[in-house]
Amino acid sequence: MHRQRLLELLNDYQTPYMDEAAMVARTRRFILQHHECFDRALLPGHVSGSAWVLNQSRTHVLMLHHRKLDMWLQPGGHADNDPDMARVVLNEVHEESGVAKEHIHLVADEIFDVDVHTVYESAHDVRHEHYDIRLLVEIDDGVPIPGNSESHEIGWIPLEQVRYFNNARSFQRLVDKTRRRNSINTSVFSGAYVPCEL
Repeated sequence: MHRQRLLELLNDYQTPYMDEAAMVARTRRFILQHHECFDRALLPGHVSGSAWVLNQSRTHVLMLHHRKLDMWLQPGGHADNDPDMARVVLNEVHEESGVAKEHIHLVADEIFDVDVHTVYESAHDVRHEHYDIRLLVEIDDGVPIPGNSESHEIGWIPLEQVRYFNNARSFQRLVDKTRRRNSINTSVFSGAYVPCEL
């Protein structure tokens, strides 16, 4: 029963992106096949949660340069056996950004994006898959973002510059969804990268 809410969210979720639709179907199958899908010990994969964190004007997204993975990513992480993806995502944003929970707002209690990606073998992990459930979150960009020790750097990235920090297909999709959702004029330059103090 603990998987039911996520399965309902996936059943309700519609996407016009063919690659994402295939990943939604794959994620549903995985969850149905694995009662312990939220356990990070489950191999060859497990459910994770991440946040697409926008500022209030929807011009910038919060990204961090992950120390262990050496990549620019959105806040997120393992579910650690918690089936409540909203709680997982909000906790991850709080932990990785250092922002107090009262300043972190879930925009909607629905899925914003689904991505299945490989975490490659390293000194910390064996190769496995993350079935990543992504939710839309908002933080006022006037609030200090102290970050934490898991990141080299954290800051507000203008939407049109995201591809220079991470050009993965899923990030292109997230930017496109943001523009579609908020009718942002893609020809308008929205500023420069704003690093935050660590």
